[in-house]
Amino acid sequence: MSVPIARRLRPFGTTIFTEMSALALRTGAINLGQGFPDTDGPAELTEAAAAALREGRNQYAPLAGVPPLRAAIVAHQRRCYGLEIDPDDGVQVTFGATEAIASAMLGLLEPGDEAIALEPTYDSYGAAVAMAGGVLRPVTLRAPDFALDLDELRRVAASARRARVLLLNSPHNPTGRVLTRAELEGIAAVCVEHDLVAVTDEVYEHLVFEGAKHIPLATLPGMAQRTLTISSAGKSFSLTGWKIGWCSGPPELVAAARAAKQFLTFAGGTPLQHAVAHGLAEAERHTAPLTAQLQANRDRLASGLEAVGFAVSPTQGTYFVNADAAPLGVTDAASWCRELPQRIGLVAIPTSAFYADPADGRTLVRFAFCKRPEVIEEAVGRLTRLAG
Repeated sequence: MSVPIARRLRPFGTTIFTEMSALALRTGAINLGQGFPDTDGPAELTEAAAAALREGRNQYAPLAGVPPLRAAIVAHQRRCYGLEIDPDDGVQVTFGATEAIASAMLGLLEPGDEAIALEPTYDSYGAAVAMAGGVLRPVTLRAPDFALDLDELRRVAASARRARVLLLNSPHNPTGRVLTRAELEGIAAVCVEHDLVAVTDEVYEHLVFEGAKHIPLATLPGMAQRTLTISSAGKSFSLTGWKIGWCSGPPELVAAARAAKQFLTFAGGTPLQHAVAHGLAEAERHTAPLTAQLQANRDRLASGLEAVGFAVSPTQGTYFVNADAAPLGVTDAASWCRELPQRIGLVAIPTSAFYADPADGRTLVRFAFCKRPEVIEEAVGRLTRLAG
């Protein structure tokens, strides 16, 4: 008996991350594709997790998350951004930011509603909107600088007949852009004019480099009451496998996400939640050395790419640098990336995988620099083979 995948999920197939990481394993190539570090985060967090395990914190957490983590999230938002959040009704802990995004879309969208998002988009966005029966409306950020065209955003919002949500990611994956205050003010004005709920993915909030500043959309005038803010411990603390994320904001928006989340995983990761509460209390101390190392890695990788002939886009945050391979004669980065492991023992991601129309990013390649310096150095050495 043939059991087809539901029609709404057929366009998404297997994620590009799964495909390329499997290719890295099969070929023994350096994996600069999927964005995960190759070292663990702060030892005191792993020790806190071990202590929680030994202390018997191994049963279901409350649906909203363990109280110490919710209190730590509230304190973090107040300390870092001046945002006041209700620790009971204004915070929902999730299995990573991906579940928070999916829960928000399932809880906020009716079938046929539209969600506006900046593309290239992280690949789970379109799937989450589709699972909710919604329609994703992209606003394209274009290389080389990936600046937001506010006029295009206004046109998309004005033409959308059932726009309900604006799904925003800054610092932005896969481009590495950190949106400016002027761009965010334009986004806020569109949300107010069209009565949109903003769902903001801010998982790279602490991984921002020189000259750039992360500004949560919720801090802008009129936006606190219409913004659901999402973040996670995975990127900030180099603990991506823990999958501890959260959303916070006005109780009515958190309730919408919670209504869906309770029927997805209900609750879990109890000892890890306690450990993240410990880390979040001093997030800035933990993230400062990581950010400094990431910036150094970015600079080394970018210079290596430029030396080979790539046109490298500026990266202001996240784990990623984008480079245009067209100067190397590449016309289809997707095919080129699939051949790269056999050619030089290196895996990268074709940025076209993040566009509704792959032609918009057909020669762009995303490289992850969240690896040990010696791995970045070896990767740069392998890239030099392309010059020949």
